[in-house]
Amino acid sequence: MGREIRLIEEDDGGWSAIDEETGVASCGETREEALEMLDEAVELTIEAREDDTDATVPDAPWFEG
Repeated sequence: MGREIRLIEEDDGGWSAIDEETGVASCGETREEALEMLDEAVELTIEAREDDTDATVPDAPWFEG
């Protein structure tokens, strides 16, 4: 099963990664770091949702959740 992930190169040279299905976003200095951080953020969000715990809402200017 695949995931749809959007990668965005930021003006400052960093990268943002967004998991389209979950609406979770993360960032890093490289594409690889952004994807690793996204995997961790998605995992934690899924755990929080399963535990019926509120997950944080991303605070990014380009996020339209």
